[in-house]
Amino acid sequence: MSDRVPYLSSKLQGLGTTIFGEMSALAVATDSVNLGQGFPDSDGPREVLDAAIAAINGGQNQYPPLIGVPSLRAAIVEHQHRFYGMTFDPDTEVLVTCGASEALASTMIALLDTGDEVVTFEPSYDMYSACAAMSGATIKPVTLRPPAYAADIDEVRAAITPRTKLILLNTPHNPTGKVFTREEMLAIADVAIEHDLIVVTDEVYEHLIFDGLRHIPMADLPGMRERTLTISSGGKTFNTTGWKVGWVVGPAALVSAVRTAKQYLTYVHSGPFQPAIAAGLRLPDAFYAEIAADLQAKRDRLCAGLVETGFEVFEPRGTYFVTVDIRPLRADGDGYAFCRDLPHRCGVVAIPNEVFYVDPRRGRHLVRFAFCKRFEVLDEAVSRLKALSG
Repeated sequence: MSDRVPYLSSKLQGLGTTIFGEMSALAVATDSVNLGQGFPDSDGPREVLDAAIAAINGGQNQYPPLIGVPSLRAAIVEHQHRFYGMTFDPDTEVLVTCGASEALASTMIALLDTGDEVVTFEPSYDMYSACAAMSGATIKPVTLRPPAYAADIDEVRAAITPRTKLILLNTPHNPTGKVFTREEMLAIADVAIEHDLIVVTDEVYEHLIFDGLRHIPMADLPGMRERTLTISSGGKTFNTTGWKVGWVVGPAALVSAVRTAKQYLTYVHSGPFQPAIAAGLRLPDAFYAEIAADLQAKRDRLCAGLVETGFEVFEPRGTYFVTVDIRPLRADGDGYAFCRDLPHRCGVVAIPNEVFYVDPRRGRHLVRFAFCKRFEVLDEAVSRLKALSG
């Protein structure tokens, strides 16, 4: 029997329903603790929320400019200079998008032709493959392997072909929580320069880094500013994932190409939320230190509980997520079946990592939990999970 979906274009065959929708629906149906989809369960800073309310009450409820409201574009430029010392033109080198998701989609649709190849690191956010497919391009994965998830630059070089158009890099990395080192970044930059490739970086977790590590923007490395598009958003930093305010920053010619695609997707979006994210980007350094410290404490709480439960835990250095090897608790290592059974067995939802690999077998035994939740929620989840090994 064919698995082909009626009416769906050949480019999208095999993609199906995103795992996040499936597992979140299962969480609701089973009244489970949802450690699957990566969204916080508390609101962001009062200053940001109040700025959105003020914008709504102040009448900023109609179409904003295509490229984003001036206050947000200026705040993005200030942010890049404040944290990384980089300078950009707010009128030609910044584009506000409907979250990082639209930034990724617009970028790949704009830059890729049928037959092009994209080198990226797997496991990878499932949207990367979907965006490549919609562009007629193909993902060429370089696999990051636990426990260290080190990037093998020889494998990166081997993945490059005459059809390679760009390298797509996510750091801090979802789902592994890896933070790419300066040495790894410089080596990837060398490959991009050698082969005249564009680099697209997904940096939405740039402020959610632990253990004293620092985020390294690809665009700030020697020779990379003119070939790098940097994507980020306010959702993860300010606990406003539902607002969908993201951006693309880079050289004017590349941003202009992305703008051409973006205008035929959402055109504009998030009117009153844009000035609110601008207010967030201007919050003091203490705010950014506090959010990282809070998440690090939550990481530590959940990781300790997962170890006590019996999983092999690969401690992350950033993001919202921790990956575990389920084989100590499920000998066959079937992560998908484990995640589908888990809500019924103990009332917890997680994500099977196999969906983040081109070849699912590479991540079959791995499962991702989100720790961007209140401490009492994490404690309840751990309490429930311990029933698996009781």
